[in-house]
Amino acid sequence: MIQIANLSRHYQMGPTTVKAVDDISFSVNEGEFVAIIGPSGSGKTTLMNMIGCLDSPTAGRYQLADEDVSNLTKNQLAEIRNRYIGFVFQSFNLLPRESAQENVELPLIYAGLTARERKERAREMLLRVQLDGREDHVPNQLSGGQRQRVAIARALATRPKIILADEPTGALDSRTGVEIIKLFHDLNNDGVTIIMVTHDNDLAKEARRVIQIKDGKVVQDLPAEEFMS
Repeated sequence: MIQIANLSRHYQMGPTTVKAVDDISFSVNEGEFVAIIGPSGSGKTTLMNMIGCLDSPTAGRYQLADEDVSNLTKNQLAEIRNRYIGFVFQSFNLLPRESAQENVELPLIYAGLTARERKERAREMLLRVQLDGREDHVPNQLSGGQRQRVAIARALATRPKIILADEPTGALDSRTGVEIIKLFHDLNNDGVTIIMVTHDNDLAKEARRVIQIKDGKVVQDLPAEEFMS
């Protein structure tokens, strides 16, 4: 599904070159549940942005589903994102004045579905995350866990191959966080590839594999049970 070879993202800050991601290589197979873990400043957010086709590398190769996306234009990257990747963020990123239904429908507008198709798909996704009956609620009428479920339903709406989750339980209490992780496990069991970016060891151990990065480099790539031992 994902093949990354010698990937780098360097920034120039005056006379200093910042190596946010530096010569990273790994692959992710279809259906894996992978955590990418590292402290603040480790490069994990920069790496996430490249995996999510939000940014391009300065060197190296990124192949997504047999397509080299390393040097695509912004419009081409947007097309790849819409086709393959659903995003889940710590802060939910929901439109506050739109209902749960309308928030889930949003990416389907860009995908070119008709109004009827959008409505049916959004209801299907809200049912999948156990939010049927909440379609007309706006975000401030929902709990934190329910808002994250809306965000997950929105990420699933285009039927992506990959869910890219950035600290998905960071704004939730521990009980609600457990519920969201269970939902990720259910999605993964249905064949969705999950890549979760976090700084939290307890969250990382919920994945099946952990890639640890530090100072822009991979320092460990292990099954989760070995990482935690």
